[in-house]
Order: sequence, then C-alpha cells, then structure tokens
Amino acid sequence: MRHSSILFNVLFSFRVSLVISLAVLLAACSGTSSPDPATPTTDTNTAESDAVRIGLSISNLANPFFASLQEGAAEAADRLGVTLLVEDAADDAATQAEQIQSLIEAGINALLINPVDSESITTSVEAANAAGIPVFTIDRSAMGGEVVAHIASDNRAGGEMAGDYLADILGESGNVVELKGIEGTSAAQDRGAGFNEALTAYENIVIIAAETANFSREEGEAVFAAILEANADIDGVFAHNDEMILGAIEAARAAGRLEEIRFVGFDAVDDALSSLEAGELQATIAQQPAEMGRLGIETALAYLNGESVAPSIPVDLALITR
Repeated sequence: MRHSSILFNVLFSFRVSLVISLAVLLAACSGTSSPDPATPTTDTNTAESDAVRIGLSISNLANPFFASLQEGAAEAADRLGVTLLVEDAADDAATQAEQIQSLIEAGINALLINPVDSESITTSVEAANAAGIPVFTIDRSAMGGEVVAHIASDNRAGGEMAGDYLADILGESGNVVELKGIEGTSAAQDRGAGFNEALTAYENIVIIAAETANFSREEGEAVFAAILEANADIDGVFAHNDEMILGAIEAARAAGRLEEIRFVGFDAVDDALSSLEAGELQATIAQQPAEMGRLGIETALAYLNGESVAPSIPVDLALITR
C-alpha cells in the first residue's frame, strides 16, 4: 500500500504540473497574459489607419506631362512614407468628380487635384472642403472652393516667352496659327493670354487662325491639317502643349509644307525634345512636371503637420531651343 501511495502522489504531482504548464502555454498563445509595459507593442491595423493618405486626381495620365507629374508625386510619397492614391480622369470632368468623391469617402487626409476643367472642378473642391480635407491644385487651378495652395508654372509668362520667340525667328513678320488646349482649363487660358499679349508688340504678325485641339496630338494633327488646307501662307504655329504641336508637325509633313513653317510648343516632353533635335520643332517651353508632383506631396504633408504654406508655389520655366 505504501508503494501505491507514493506512486499515486508522484502521478498526481506530475498531472498538476502538466495542467499548470499547459495553462501557461495557452495563455501565452492566446495573448491573454498582460504585456510587459516596458515592451512596445504595434497594432498593424492602427499603424495603417494612422498613415497619411493623400489622393491625387490627374486629368489624363495618357499625356506624358501628367505621367511625369504622377511619377514625381509617387517618388516623394515613397520617400516620405505617405500612401498615395492616384486616379486618372482620362480628360472627363464627370469621371474626375466621381473619382474625387470616392477618394473623399476613402478617408484621405489631403487631396491634390490637376483639374480636367477649372470651373467644373469647383463642386469637387467644395465637397472636400465640407469633409474637412485640405485641397491643393497642381498645374491647373480651380475657379471656386477653398484651395490651400496652387503649385504651377507661370503659364501666362510661358505663353509670352513662346510668342516673343516665335516673333523673333520669323523676323517679327508673318502669319501665325494658335492651337488652343481645353478651353475650360487655366493652363490653356493663361498660355493663350500670354501668347496673344506678346504678339501685340509686333504689328506685322497676324494670327490668322486660333483653333481648339484639346491638348491632343491626334486633334492637333486633324485641326492643323484643315487649317493648312484653308491657308496657303502660314509662317509659324504655337500650340498650348507639345502634344498638339507634334500633331501639327505631322500634318505639315503630310502636306509637304514642313520646311516652310516654324513650330513652338509647350511642356518639353521627350517626344518634343526629339523633334527639336531633328530640327522639326524650333522651341518648347520647359516645365518641370515631376517637380510639381514632388512639391504637391511635400506641401500637403507640411500643411498636415501644422506648417504654414504659401498660397501660390511657382515652378521655374525655361525656353528650350535648337
């Protein structure tokens, strides 16, 4: 009996130790044990929800200029640990409004907008204002709503630079054509105003046609082809962006009139620089779209961190010639 009692006590002690060990192990696995206050803990969901999220609504990513703008913004966002949500409106104002509403509902902390149309974007800016989301415009401005800062080149000054240079290479005399961008955009309005203002100083230069081609290479080619057919004497062309001027160059090539016309564009995209090197394009106004994107992210983040930012942030321009 004594041996049986000893054996029972040993087995009982073993079972109790086993139960206690299992209980401790289960508590550790289930996370119910109290954490050591000296040991930091991280809640992944909380960390993600606390990260700064910035929405970027772009008018048309098919345009190389705006693709470069997006790349600059993405690089800055990666560098600064910002989550960037990008939407491409494909040059449709209604689509842009829907996309911005989705960004607002997604709970972004700030909104960068490159408007398809400067007037119609007002409703979207006001929607962001109502949601307490600060708004920043890039390259193209908004005509209404509260905007913290506008980041862009001086498009009016760029138009003047283009006008003066075209007048200079034409010997301050000749017939010129203006290919205009999307009429509702501040970029088209300002570039056109600057160009026309510059040409008022040259009494022997006449703008014989000013047609809209919506910043499109295809439309630039089609519109200028019609202008070529209607006008036998054209000395120079200014387009509000490089896409349209490249289309105009193709139309002139097809009509056998490339050598007789001087072309000036705006944006300094890669294809335009190649055309410049080939001697087909005489000049383009260089903007810095990637710099605009970078400044957009940095300005928004500075504002969210409580810093004061300027209401207008200029980006330098340069005249690029052969």
